[in-house]
Amino acid sequence: MTITLFVTLRNHWKKSTVAACALSYGGHWLYGKHCDNLLRRDACLAAREFGRQQISPQEQLKKATVILNPAACRGKANNLFEKNAAPILHLAGMEVTLVKTDYEGQAKKLMELMEQTDMLIVAGGDGTLQEVITGLLRRADHESFSKTPIGFIPLGSHNSLSESLHILSDNQVKHITSATLSILQGETVPLDVLQIKGEKEQPVFALIGLRWGAFRDVASTIKKYWYLGPLKIKAAHWFSTLREWPQVHEASVSYIAPTLRPPDLPEQKPQRPNLMYRIARRLKNYWYPPIPESPKVEEPERWDERTLSTLELSIQTQNKNPVQTRIDDSLLVCVEPDSFTVGDFITEGAGFYNIDNEEYEAMSVEVRLLPRKLRFFCSAERREQLLTQYCVMSPA
Repeated sequence: MTITLFVTLRNHWKKSTVAACALSYGGHWLYGKHCDNLLRRDACLAAREFGRQQISPQEQLKKATVILNPAACRGKANNLFEKNAAPILHLAGMEVTLVKTDYEGQAKKLMELMEQTDMLIVAGGDGTLQEVITGLLRRADHESFSKTPIGFIPLGSHNSLSESLHILSDNQVKHITSATLSILQGETVPLDVLQIKGEKEQPVFALIGLRWGAFRDVASTIKKYWYLGPLKIKAAHWFSTLREWPQVHEASVSYIAPTLRPPDLPEQKPQRPNLMYRIARRLKNYWYPPIPESPKVEEPERWDERTLSTLELSIQTQNKNPVQTRIDDSLLVCVEPDSFTVGDFITEGAGFYNIDNEEYEAMSVEVRLLPRKLRFFCSAERREQLLTQYCVMSPA
């Protein structure tokens, strides 16, 4: 019978080859699905431990508001969230309010109307995250609302901030589940925000930065050459060079020097003085009214100007490693091939900008740094990795 089987396979070697390839691919696909299910199960077991923690009768369940963009990741975001993130949040005992966006820009409007919550979770990509923080910081009560911790579940095609907050993984399920579990751990890091304001429009806020120049223009055309496969990036650069040479961009910039960063001190609510002390203080203020202090005269900001001729200009926050110790509040300006740090920045140029990987028409803008404006959930493992990298790179 064995000999007959080998003879049959030899006589029908084409069909046998196709069947072997199909079985190999099917087996690999099933094994991958099995591994994904194991990752989901482990994450749900960890979340269940959070949900079993006892709380006092007066303590309420934590409220989490999730802003989900179903169109992210080519329309797969809703399915990815329901399979990998939603069960973890529910097993942890949270009161979850899910808000789905229907069109581009709706997240900004939702944030302007949203009520106070214990935590805000953004499920999407760079575009969704930028819309949420822009709507949040445009609110009249943004000073108090910005203290709400924010979680980021990477479901988009571009998730630039994820490498600063979560353990990176080629497995999408592991990436999403670990990001969701980091929200349950409750550890946060402060992040800087860029306020980018044009002459007429309302300001836009960014966590990564602004990019303008030849490389940005090429990156926006790579999708057009999808049919070239792995050669599409080289083809985009080649055709861009043929269309325009030299690829030099002219810009006029004004900037101020960085300011010293005060130490990160935990917020402490002062204790209320006793009754006798408060009575004595009021009587003293009544009999001896305090003399009002003369207003301080603020020194005018010193702006330096520079005209740049460069291939690429990018203005970036230093959120890539949010746990590093910094002595000043500054943003990084990269002018190919040099870079320097500044406090605030004004630039004029033409073409298109990329602000957190979202395209905007280039115009004269003022870029102002809002240091440590928002707090994001960060996994403990990624925090340790970033601290180790910082210690290795820092001089002894």
